[in-house]
Amino acid sequence: MHAPAPPPLRLRVNGAVHEVGAAPTAPLLAVLRNDLGLNGPKYGCGLGECGACTVLIDGVAARACVIPAGGVVGREITSLEGLGTRAMPHPVQRAFIDEQAAQCGYCLNGMVMMAAALLARDPCADEAAIRRELSGNLCRCGTHVEIVRAVLRAATNVAPSGAHTP
Repeated sequence: MHAPAPPPLRLRVNGAVHEVGAAPTAPLLAVLRNDLGLNGPKYGCGLGECGACTVLIDGVAARACVIPAGGVVGREITSLEGLGTRAMPHPVQRAFIDEQAAQCGYCLNGMVMMAAALLARDPCADEAAIRRELSGNLCRCGTHVEIVRAVLRAATNVAPSGAHTP
């Protein structure tokens, strides 16, 4: 006899509730990519060290590769796709485009999500704070200068409440 399937997990992702048939122990990253088709968060190291899989959970940056999906039921999960739209990108997304702060794209998701979390917490972050915040994200191609410049630019377009302005 087969064991009954576990009840679906109800996850709130990018403002919408999704029911997924994943096991509660499945990595959140796998659920986001495989079940929900969200490709912003990337698989990098699988150990929570590189930052490529970063998402926001209740507004706080977190590494989705090491978080069990069952552990975020009832919480707000925001992926790169949920920050902004093509028509109205989040200030961090817009600044990364304007500063051409990407090369290979490996670190891009993590850098953008960490920067968005930082600016929501501290909209007046200076260069030192930005460098500290992003220091745990691995960038293989060396666009660090452009990335820091983009986050400084974004800081000028984030309201004190952390909300973005057009």
